[in-house]
Order: sequence, then C-alpha cells, then structure tokens
Amino acid sequence: MNNYILEYYEKIQSGEIVACRRIKQQYGKLVDQINNPVEPYEFDIELATKPIEFIETFCRQAQGKNMGKPLKLDLFQKAKLQAIYGFVEKESRMRQYREVIDIRGRKNGKTTENSAISIFMQVGDGEGSAECYFIATKLDQAKKGFNEAYKMVSQSPLLSKYIKKRKTDLYFSPTYSSIQPLASDSNSLDGLNSHFVTVDELAAIKDRNIYDVMKQSTSSRDQALVSSISTNGFIRDSIYDSQYAYACDVLDGKIQDNRFLAFIYELDHRDEWLDESCWIKANPGLGTIKKFDELRSFVEKAKVDASFRPTVMVKDFNMVENSSTAWLSMEKLENKETFDIGNMEFGYGIGGFDMSETTDLTAAGVLCRRRDDENIYFASMFWLPSRTIEQRANNDKIPYDLFERQGLLRASGEFKVDMRDVLKWFVELREDYDIYIPWIGYDPWHVDDSLLEEFQGQFGKDSMIKVRQGAVTLSTPMKNLEADLDAKLINYNNNNLLKMCLANTEIKVDTNGNIAPVKGRDMRKRIDGTIALLNAYTIYLDKKNEYLNMI
Repeated sequence: MNNYILEYYEKIQSGEIVACRRIKQQYGKLVDQINNPVEPYEFDIELATKPIEFIETFCRQAQGKNMGKPLKLDLFQKAKLQAIYGFVEKESRMRQYREVIDIRGRKNGKTTENSAISIFMQVGDGEGSAECYFIATKLDQAKKGFNEAYKMVSQSPLLSKYIKKRKTDLYFSPTYSSIQPLASDSNSLDGLNSHFVTVDELAAIKDRNIYDVMKQSTSSRDQALVSSISTNGFIRDSIYDSQYAYACDVLDGKIQDNRFLAFIYELDHRDEWLDESCWIKANPGLGTIKKFDELRSFVEKAKVDASFRPTVMVKDFNMVENSSTAWLSMEKLENKETFDIGNMEFGYGIGGFDMSETTDLTAAGVLCRRRDDENIYFASMFWLPSRTIEQRANNDKIPYDLFERQGLLRASGEFKVDMRDVLKWFVELREDYDIYIPWIGYDPWHVDDSLLEEFQGQFGKDSMIKVRQGAVTLSTPMKNLEADLDAKLINYNNNNLLKMCLANTEIKVDTNGNIAPVKGRDMRKRIDGTIALLNAYTIYLDKKNEYLNMI
C-alpha cells in the first residue's frame, strides 16, 4: 500500500509541489509522527487507506462531463485521508484525530470530498446507528453536500441497493445509519448523537452556537469526526477567525491538541497572487479539479477592477479582507508603531473632523509632520453621547466602554454629542502641546454657522475648509492615503478605534475608476474615524508645500 503522506511531503520538499508554510508545518508533523510514534498512537497503513479504497471503488462523480464515472482522489486528498484515519491508539485501534479544519480556495473539491467521506462514515466505518450531518447557517447551503452525496449514491449500483433517500435523510438500513442536512434555522439541534459532522463554509457562520452544539453532540461516540471546510470570508471576528487562530496555534506548537488536524492552503505573502507558480499554495486541486484558465481570468479582472479584487483575494487565495468592496486590506492598514504626542515637538498640524449627533461616532484628528521625518503622524479622538455608550457597546458588540476607559473616546452630552467638545479638543492640542492648526478640513454636515464662527474665532477666518464627500474630491486623496498606509508612513498611534474604522471602510467605484468611501451593509460598523483622517489628509495634499515650509 502507498503511503501518500510521505509521497506528498517528499514532493513538497523537493519543490515538485509548491506548498505554503502552514501545509509544510502540518505534513512535517505527520511525517515525524510516522517515523517517531508517540505513545499510545501508531500509524496503520491499512486503516489509513480504507476510506480511499472505499471512495474510489463505490463513489461516483456527481456532476460535470465525468458524471457517473468512479471518483478519483488527488494526491493531496489521499494524504489528508490517510492522516485522518491512519493514526490510531495501539490497543483500541480507535482514531487519534477527531477534528479537522480544511481551508482551500473555492472550487478545489471540498464539498465533493466531504460528501464521499460522509458515505464512508455511514457505511464503511463500522459504526452502528451512525448519524452523519452536513451543517451550515442556512439549510440550502447544508443541502449542497447532502445532495452531492445523494447523487453519488444514486449512480453507484451497489450503494443504491442499500442506501435509500427518505424525506429528510439518506438511510442505510443494515446499521440504521443516516446522512442529513441541518442548519442553525432547523427546528432543533438538541439530542443529536453525531458520528460525523461536516461544517460547510465555516467562514459564512456568524453565530458559533451551531458549531458548538454539533461539536458537543459527538461526545458519546468513540471516534466521532468533525470536519470543517471553508474558504476565507468577509465576516470578521467570527467562528472562522477563532478556529483559524486556534489551528495556527496548534501548528506553531503554542497549543497542544493531539486530536486536531489543520490543512490550511493559502498564500504566504499577498503579492503572490500575481505569481502563477504560487497559486497552487491556496488551490491544491489547480489543474485537476479547478481550472487554471478560469483562475487566470479572475486574476486578470482583479488587476483592473478594485471592487472585484477582494473577492479573488479572499475566495481564491484565502487572504484576509474586510468586505467584498473593502478599501484596505488588513495588511495595508495595520501599523503598530506608536508615538507620545507630548514628546514629538510638533509645531503645526492639519485638522480634520466628521461630526454626528446621535447614531454615528463623532471623530476628529490632527495630522502632523516633523522636519527630516518622512512619517505622517495622526492623533485622533472620538465622541459618543454619555447615555448611549454602554447601550451601543451591548447592541453593536463593539467595546465603546473599553475605548472610553482607554482614553480613545470621550462622552459628550447625554443623548446628543455637543459639537463644541470637538472644538475644545483642538484647543487642547494647541494649549497643551503647542500644536498650531492653520487649517481644518470638515464635512459641512452638522456644522451650523454659529459653530463655524467659533472655530474661525479660535483658528482664524481662513482656517475652515470644506471637504465635499464624493469621488471627485476624495478619489485621489484616498489612493494616495492607501499608498502611504501600505508604506507604513501613516503612524496613527495604533489606535484600535481608528483601526476599526479603517477596516470597516468600503468603496464605491464610478465609471471613470474614481473611488469614494462608503459604509457597508452592517450599519454597526462605523467609518467616521476614516473620514476624519481623510478630510485632514485631503487638506494636507492641497496645502503640502505651504505646510512643509511651516515646519
């Protein structure tokens, strides 16, 4: 019998197969485990190969030009199956690994593979009354894997004799075993006794409850298996992010979990999406399962279409993005450098603010530079009504109360922000830090004549400059600001509230390729800090020569 784990790893080591760091980590661990078994486990090549032989013998292609033909697994799939099923306890012969996460680019055979595995777990695993489930947020998504399993069964002369489709499941009468789709909107997930669970598109699951319930439902089985499959997604701080971080910690040795396997196919560096030789890192089925020409066409479109690029980066290469029309990637906006405004000796700064009375944040900032220093420093402050901070923290699931304690946000008014608190903050910068502000860029929304006069009284008649909020005005500043953020020239003091606003900012693109900032569909995600920064930066570009002469 072939040891596909060793074969796959050898090809990775030789460079015949290009693999990412996370895959090298996982297979390095597996090869070491084969060569140096750790009690009480050992590698059993017969048990490791059993599911492969079952699938390739009995399961049939469910769609496409090869529909009805025997299902053939790629080397990376065979290596994965041997890893899951081959490591067993010496005495009981029960499997070591009880959970696996598999992250691949879209259209790399994840659902097909797990549909076939579900049939094996129902028929070939020797488990009485095996309950096998496909789960997802919505039942329609859960049914994708279930329906593919049904098609495989229907086209198999032998399987179709014994596995029958009932109203809600596929039923194998000799062992009273079933395969069924479930979702978080199903009537009940309680009382299940799962033997095999496929968590389909983990990145689309917003509420981790369905995962937790199904994971707990395996507790009474001797060798149950939970298989999470997914591409990356646009929902952040989700069960996907949690499981991804856990998987990385296991691979890095920070967490010891000898029941958990992680197969993470992704690019090692963002710029690798432009290098065709690296595409296989996130797409292990490229050329056999996934069409190379199709991926190339997606990449070519993404090169010229900024609104399409995040989809390709996330869904084809498993890179982290914020939304389908995100302005900034996490890699671009991240800058952990900090500064102490009291020790910087800034002489002059350019202000910017974005005001809101009730719902949105009110945000303000000052952009500063120093002589012979290419960095741009941005200090910011945020405001919310005092009576709404705790409520908004609970409703929006954003720790505004913590941000207030950290000094990143201030309470203003009871139920409506007092706009003069923004003026007072700018005055503080001048009085406490000797930062003189010749210009302040602002969106005139919520700025009445009396407030405008007060600002002009403090900073000068020509200090207040309107910044119109549209693509004509903001496209060039946004593109320049993006470049400066990417180059890590914008030091925003690692302000987590501003960072959140930058991450939330999406773009709309007009027919001329001009871009403007917009909110996403989730109205809890605020972008006001981005607007304050952008307003100041727009004035900075316009007044740059004059400003640099001042400093």
